Amino acid sequence: MDIKYITPDETKEFLTSERCHILELINETEDRTFSIARARVEPQITTAWHRLINTSETYYILQGQGRVFLGEDYEQDVKPGDTIKIPENTPQRITNTGEEDLLFLCFCIPAFGAASYEELE
Repeated sequence: MDIKYITPDETKEFLTSERCHILELINETEDRTFSIARARVEPQITTAWHRLINTSETYYILQGQGRVFLGEDYEQDVKPGDTIKIPENTPQRITNTGEEDLLFLCFCIPAFGAASYEELE
């Protein structure tokens, strides 16, 4: 049995080039089946267009409000409790439309890796 208890280290949060703060929660080199990260987008910020190559991603909104953009024509307002499933290779970005940080979990299958990330701007 491979049980792990992980306490996030807030000092490990980093700002990406797409204008999103990321805190990796689970992303293990020995298990590439999935990863979980917490994303934080500051008020009135829109992340850069990007896609994850051969990696699906699911957002679970924890705090704040925003608008997610997928592909060429899908837009959806999001709020806490909402879940958005993003198929692999789908262009995506999200805007924080509120006055507080937009926080959401990002579940990636397989695990996120730098090689799967493609900037589209």
